[in-house]
Amino acid sequence: MKILFIAPKYSGGIGGHAKRVADKLQDKGFKIELMHAPHVPIKKLKNPTFAVSSLLKAILGQKKYDIVHAFNLPSAFAMKYTKANKKVLSIHGVYSEQIDILHSQTTSTKIKNKEPDILKWADKLLTNSKNVQQSYKEKLNLDFDYIYGPIDIEKLKKIPESITKNEKQIVYIGRDSYEKGIDILKKIEDKINAKVVYCTNLDWELTMQILKSSDILIVPSRIDNIPNVIKEAFFLKTPVVATNIKGISEIITNDVNGILIPSEKPDRLANTINQLLENEEKMKEIAENGYDFVINNLTWDVLLPKYIKFYEKLIEK
Repeated sequence: MKILFIAPKYSGGIGGHAKRVADKLQDKGFKIELMHAPHVPIKKLKNPTFAVSSLLKAILGQKKYDIVHAFNLPSAFAMKYTKANKKVLSIHGVYSEQIDILHSQTTSTKIKNKEPDILKWADKLLTNSKNVQQSYKEKLNLDFDYIYGPIDIEKLKKIPESITKNEKQIVYIGRDSYEKGIDILKKIEDKINAKVVYCTNLDWELTMQILKSSDILIVPSRIDNIPNVIKEAFFLKTPVVATNIKGISEIITNDVNGILIPSEKPDRLANTINQLLENEEKMKEIAENGYDFVINNLTWDVLLPKYIKFYEKLIEK
């Protein structure tokens, strides 16, 4: 089976997910190509310039594929004009809601107006979350399949076992951006009885070492899907305190495999962190439950067969 993947980049977020899926499918004998198209590396110009350059590349392309799989809305324009028997579009998170919080109202309104039509270009819509699936059904009456995004436990096993917890250290891992709520954590830093470490621009291996050495991972997002770092924290047995929002609440059960608090409650966040730091038994309990959850639900062994079945079933139609 010959499949073309299209994404603005193949690292971080949905692009990193695309690359991981591509690599695993290649290992199983699928012929996967990644479209690389240039873009202007300026925040408000990245997606528009990628959409144009990838579209031109698709129009001029001569190859035909069994499936073209585009990741996120800017990739859909190239998907539409790629020669392929079937077209798939993946969306992680409700796109128009993400635009609302990240960009101007003018920009978000334009995307919202076009989003329903763009999504209909695909033969199949795919997401990594039941919540997103339900949201699009309620909002636009569109049917999405969903498959959770796996983590590579073999890669995580390479993080040295000798790394031990630093007493009273918590960590934030993610973009330095409004939707991730990093400003909320910074606002209460002086109220937290621990050292706060911010990993916003470090390489993955070093970030994982810091995660493993930390007492707690803090995820104070205002809007999010299912952050990969929560899955990584589960595997590395680092307890998670996160906001009780769609996506995150899909994989964290409060007081079982993590602690959930309302979004935009900085004092509640500080108090929760301080209380958990003093309760070693609770930290160990939720860390073990998180590990069990990720092993039973979010590994490649569990999820890769679902991706393969998704593509094979699509071609059969």
